[in-house]
Amino acid sequence: MKVLFVGLVCLVLVLVAAGCTQPAAQQATPVPTQVATPVEQVSTLTAAPTTFIPATPGPTETLPSNWGVTVQVQSNGQAINPQVIFTFEGGMGQNLIPEIDVQLTRSDGTVETGKMTQPLAIGTTTVSLPGTTGNNDRAQVWALTPQGDKVLIYDQYVPFRAYA
Repeated sequence: MKVLFVGLVCLVLVLVAAGCTQPAAQQATPVPTQVATPVEQVSTLTAAPTTFIPATPGPTETLPSNWGVTVQVQSNGQAINPQVIFTFEGGMGQNLIPEIDVQLTRSDGTVETGKMTQPLAIGTTTVSLPGTTGNNDRAQVWALTPQGDKVLIYDQYVPFRAYA
């Protein structure tokens, strides 16, 4: 029995010395080394789907009474071909104002521009710009004074349809 006990103790010592009783050590994984290589810079633009809302309409200016003109702005209300129509409605400056510039900032971010030039006729001088079916297309109208100054006379959102 002593021989068996001594043999068993020797076997345990040999196993401990050999490392067979310890859990296996984790092997270190090599870390990849990054090598700097010259790369040509390429810029790519990707469009992110966003909802564009034009800036809030601001204050407008008033022309002197002898240069005053009026422009009506409204949507045609057609879903198939939405248009925003700018119509000259007259004023004391009808023969004095050389040009009226119009701008439509659509709800999708597209900016459309147009001009009305002399001769300005009441109700027949119009500019039609493509709009959207949203209710936040922003219309702006500038009158060019005889002195060459641009005066913002209209700045509002144009509703797609107006219900009475």
